[in-house]
Amino acid sequence: MLHLHQFRKAYQRQLVLHVEDLVLPLGVYWLRGSNGSGKSTLLKSLAGVTSYEGDIILQGRWNLKQHGVAYRNAVNFAEAEPIFPTFLTGRELISLFTAAKKAPRQQQDFYVESMQLSAYVHEPVHTYSSGMLKKLALVLAFLGRPSCILLDEPLTTLDAESLPILYSWITHQHQQHGTLFLLSSHQAFEGGSLPPVRELLVAEQTLRYSA
Repeated sequence: MLHLHQFRKAYQRQLVLHVEDLVLPLGVYWLRGSNGSGKSTLLKSLAGVTSYEGDIILQGRWNLKQHGVAYRNAVNFAEAEPIFPTFLTGRELISLFTAAKKAPRQQQDFYVESMQLSAYVHEPVHTYSSGMLKKLALVLAFLGRPSCILLDEPLTTLDAESLPILYSWITHQHQQHGTLFLLSSHQAFEGGSLPPVRELLVAEQTLRYSA
């Protein structure tokens, strides 16, 4: 469960989003909205990357402002256009995240192999294409046992062969570990074996369930 209470985000006094009170039960949610509507801003706020006013509470236990370490340990985030230190290899980044999230080694091996990263995971990330960076970011987002995973434009730059793999990860993580997902995308999540996806509309500076 994710609870937003009196949530407000503005840039230079320009209001971007205001959510009076919204509770998201366990599920898979699709954030839908036009360019500039605030989808990425919302996800970055939920990830603890950018500041905001109000309260964000996970599982009824962790308020991001009061329990920052515990909250961030329970939330994983993949940005739309991931940027990593260029001198590190994919394997080094995965090892860092594995340690930070206290994930077992066999978990990272599964994700690397199923997303077909093995051929270049030992190369510096400055050699990666945008699609390779996207795959790496998705691997990192699934490491550990997160209560919530935030994926900003996960379908962008991802090849068609990798889509069913991502969908299977989401399905397994949601069904086996009760992970809540928020996914933003300009594309509808069609096909595959995804759990029921509930739409959240980001429009008119607020967030609401789509009709």
